[in-house]
Amino acid sequence: MTGPAVVTMHLWGVPARAVPRAVAHMATDRGPLRATPGLRFAKLLGTGSGRTFTARDADLRRWGLLAVWDDAAAASAFEQGPVPGRWRRFSAEEWVARLEPLAARGRWSGQEPFGHPRPRAWEGPVAAITRARLVLRRAARFWAAVPPVSADLHRTAGLRLALGIGEAPVGLQGTFSVWDSGSALNAFAYRRTAHVAVVDRTAREGWYAEELFARFAVRSTSGTLDGVDPLGSAASGRP
Repeated sequence: MTGPAVVTMHLWGVPARAVPRAVAHMATDRGPLRATPGLRFAKLLGTGSGRTFTARDADLRRWGLLAVWDDAAAASAFEQGPVPGRWRRFSAEEWVARLEPLAARGRWSGQEPFGHPRPRAWEGPVAAITRARLVLRRAARFWAAVPPVSADLHRTAGLRLALGIGEAPVGLQGTFSVWDSGSALNAFAYRRTAHVAVVDRTAREGWYAEELFARFAVRSTSGTLDGVDPLGSAASGRP
């Protein structure tokens, strides 16, 4: 990968009657995405509450697309293209965040989709993505450890949005979260007891066969989730 990545996260909310169409698009959109100019990496995602990271968390009325682009022009051209256009025809709402990687480590499907950004300060909202492929024989211990961390996450000051994300209902687990600032995210990641304990267990017990952690500057957002933009006018930070 050469040059800085431009990352977008699309989230679509669909009415109950359109859930079958959304499920179908999770399969049929893969071909058109592979043919999209300037697209480096993409994952069509189901979403959920992230409370337990089991199938019962799944939210069949919210779906996502994470994409990494060569440049802003490619991302902008995609916005006017057929894949988002088809989703808009049956979605009740759409929220789009344009992101810039600040830090990343690990792999997703054998790739390093966000490159190796040079760490730097960012004054403004941040987003975080975690993703892991579970070692199935250790999954039960992971699932048992999740609820206390999730409950604590939703009590943390500065959190604007938190979703479970995944390419499959079981075994491929992730989170997407949006925060007022990097300091708010750091407070959860490094100073909340429940999260620190789980991170320690992850290293000791080897829960993951593959894992990735990434942090992003939120450059802009548009649209709504549940009727509001989680960040409103806050996505205007600066380096």
